[in-house]
Amino acid sequence: MGFLHELFRRQQAHTIPDARTSEAVARVLSMNPGLKYARHYEAKLTRAVTLSLRYADDLVASLPPPHDANADAWSRDPAIRAFFATRDDLAEAFSRSETLRAYFDRQTNLTEAYAVLGMAMTERHTLGVTMEGDSVRHDVPQTTLCFSDHRIRICGNSDASLRAEIAHRMIDQLALEGLAGLATRQRDLARESRALIEQRVALLERQGTGLRAVVGAPLSTDSGTDSGTDLAELDRLQEQIDEHTKTLASLRVPGTQAELELECVCNVFSKPSDHLHVQSKRVRLDMMNVIQPGGGETDREIEFHFARIPGNPAVVRAFVLVRFPRRELLPDGLHIDAATRAI
Repeated sequence: MGFLHELFRRQQAHTIPDARTSEAVARVLSMNPGLKYARHYEAKLTRAVTLSLRYADDLVASLPPPHDANADAWSRDPAIRAFFATRDDLAEAFSRSETLRAYFDRQTNLTEAYAVLGMAMTERHTLGVTMEGDSVRHDVPQTTLCFSDHRIRICGNSDASLRAEIAHRMIDQLALEGLAGLATRQRDLARESRALIEQRVALLERQGTGLRAVVGAPLSTDSGTDSGTDLAELDRLQEQIDEHTKTLASLRVPGTQAELELECVCNVFSKPSDHLHVQSKRVRLDMMNVIQPGGGETDREIEFHFARIPGNPAVVRAFVLVRFPRRELLPDGLHIDAATRAI
């Protein structure tokens, strides 16, 4: 996390446009309309959100350029080769994404899409065999990186537009963290308000608000398990959230309670590095994804990021920016497992 704290401490050479700050403040207020009952809420939110926008911009700028994600790249890009066992696995993973398919359907003139590829990453510890000079050593401890559950939930028409969307999602994540913090302050909130906030946090987490969508974290259903939430389910969730917004906005929040809520939310936005848990990882792998100390002729060094997303449940996901060509999207229904269709 050292480099993230350095980003936050760095002197800011750029300024955040007023329109962008206003948009971010509006996103926060849409998630918790009761903040409007606090004194000077707009000025206080603006100051805190500006800090988070600057931090998010620097963090997004630190992400490496997008990887080409196609059959040719699988042969020449060590990272893409490490993420997918075969070329076919790559094409099938992207073709399972209804988000990507819907994006191409809307953007009929685009030949490629920029996206965030989110993955589950596990470390498998085993005993293997290795060569030391002319000798063979057995029972050598080894760690293999395994990538699975590849998901794509946000897309853009350029690297810049994708990064801008990631920054938006970071602001949403901080707003969600502020809401979740309120839900835990039971003695400070009226019962009705606390119940509504808890419901809102649950709905937003189910929808994938914030970084959950960025890294493709599985979305929870009413049963508390991920059953492959499709686009129709997301539409239903949005309807519930819109209705919940009206209810929350109609609830008159006492002034002292509004002040407490605003203070809690502003504290989160004033310290974004405490709540945006994103780290980079650089490893050297052999052709079997076994982590190597370095120096082998066939070793490949790859870099990716991973994020820890609080919530119920909390998740850790690896992710990279990618560029995927429309021409490699498999025909709808071909090689698509219905059980994982909603990737």
